[in-house]
Amino acid sequence: MRLPKSAHTSLPWRIHELTRDFSVEDVWSFRMPGAGPGDFPAVLAATQAGGGPAALSRPARFLFALRWRLGALFGWDRVSSGFGRRVTSIRDRLPDDLRAAPRGLESPSLPLRPVYGLERESARELANGTVHAVMHLGWVPGANGDHELRMAVLVKPNGRFGRLYMAAIAPFRYLVVYPALTRQWERAWRAHLGRTS
Repeated sequence: MRLPKSAHTSLPWRIHELTRDFSVEDVWSFRMPGAGPGDFPAVLAATQAGGGPAALSRPARFLFALRWRLGALFGWDRVSSGFGRRVTSIRDRLPDDLRAAPRGLESPSLPLRPVYGLERESARELANGTVHAVMHLGWVPGANGDHELRMAVLVKPNGRFGRLYMAAIAPFRYLVVYPALTRQWERAWRAHLGRTS
């Protein structure tokens, strides 16, 4: 379910101190029935076990394949467009306590680098020719007593082209990608509960 940006900005996440030059693009919530305060690591493991883009719906997979094809054609994903060349990782901004924290689970199916992982939040980032983006996952109490997963996408577009790119893909994110991701992650959590009950 899509949430207002204040659902992310009003909470005391550590990511705020690292991303003052980023803007909040999207905030989304995922229901995790039966999840309690200490289940954040289990939810992250379940969502990763549920698969990456290859396990999404056919329309979402088509959009990801199209994006990678266009990226290859126009050079958006060249090494020179990413970390160390065009942008520096937000890991370089980490205070000592976050630098000492675990980075979080590696996910070979996603082009996102882990930044840090804490008991109730984690962050990953990517950089290419269009944007420098951060995916922040947070763990918050839900309305019905369960906890829910919140995802915020923070972006720093690469100039005017990056801003146009983000505007162009917005309808596809809201109508195809995020609903498919919601079904995948919520299904993965139910499968995890079935294995552990």
